[in-house]
Amino acid sequence: MIENPFVTNGYVGPEYFCDRTEETAMLTKLLTNGNNIALISPRRVGKTDLMRHCFQQKSIKDNYHCFLIDIYATNSFHDFVSVFGKSILDTLKSKGRKAWEGFLNALLSVRSEISFDINGNPVWGLGVGAMVPPQTTLDEIFTYLRTAEKHCLVAIDEFQQILYYNDNKNVEAALRTQIQQCSNANFIFAGSQRHLMSEMFLSPSRPFYQSVVPMSLGAIPMDRYWAFAEPQFAKNGNRKISYEVVASVYQRFEGITANVQRIMNMLYMLTPKGEVCTMEMIDKAIDTYLQLSSAYYEELLRQMPEKQRNVFLAIAAEGQVKGISSGKFVRKYNLPSTSSVVSAVKGLLEKDFITQNENVYSIYDRFFQLWIEKTFRS
Repeated sequence: MIENPFVTNGYVGPEYFCDRTEETAMLTKLLTNGNNIALISPRRVGKTDLMRHCFQQKSIKDNYHCFLIDIYATNSFHDFVSVFGKSILDTLKSKGRKAWEGFLNALLSVRSEISFDINGNPVWGLGVGAMVPPQTTLDEIFTYLRTAEKHCLVAIDEFQQILYYNDNKNVEAALRTQIQQCSNANFIFAGSQRHLMSEMFLSPSRPFYQSVVPMSLGAIPMDRYWAFAEPQFAKNGNRKISYEVVASVYQRFEGITANVQRIMNMLYMLTPKGEVCTMEMIDKAIDTYLQLSSAYYEELLRQMPEKQRNVFLAIAAEGQVKGISSGKFVRKYNLPSTSSVVSAVKGLLEKDFITQNENVYSIYDRFFQLWIEKTFRS
């Protein structure tokens, strides 16, 4: 049993998963009817947990091999293939020897790089340069997907990351060709950078054009989150919370699931058993979290190149910036030049320190924004 039901570290089961009933049903129907899907949403609204939840539905869990491939931290085609292979192997290990042996039998190019632990289970331990070329290993991974004993569902999370690979500029075309030839698998391409995902899947000049069903994911409506939060708050101690308190948290963080969950977790922790959570406790919960995160945010600022840090702090001071390269913005915050701002913004976007929505720039991590406001105001 989980003591605090407001989970902040990923999907742990349907009991702690908030709503998404309609989205789960639609995603399940699309997959079980042979569709590939482009799932587009801002980060932290729960698309990864939705995919995990969908894979736990009985109609899918009992009949498919399901693989979730998170490529957010990859920087190259080599990384992509390595993460792809490792994720499949790690998933198959829980299904028994017959399942993972079938995969290893397809990986002729890297078999010598697979080791085994003391229990006889395979361990993906590819060194740098072990895949020569990585395209060969990718071909073998798709050979497995085409011939697996069960139909495969493959979710590739943060799919737009492939656009940043410098070692292979043809990844889109290569994957599209493989997927077209793979009738034994269907794919979810999940991404958080809407403009990049839209270009990949909606532009007639791109390989994935008209190859998917597009599906958007927004914030969970407040009423549905309240229906989830009230009974969760009463678990393990009969704590009580009002609609107004939940609505205030929801509005402060614009319904972004991960942020709302974080503060609800703190409120649950700060409310004694049998007591009522009050509106005044919200600021205490936020301040507690910011204090705990202070050293982390200080280090992030310290590691930023000076020009990026100055632009980052200027954006934080404004809250939202529309004319990011305007002379007015540059002069107001004593920034060196328009060109240096443009360069800094590019770096900050690539590292996800800031986000862009319809040419409006803001700090990506809402708690980082709050920490800056508190630290530099005091």
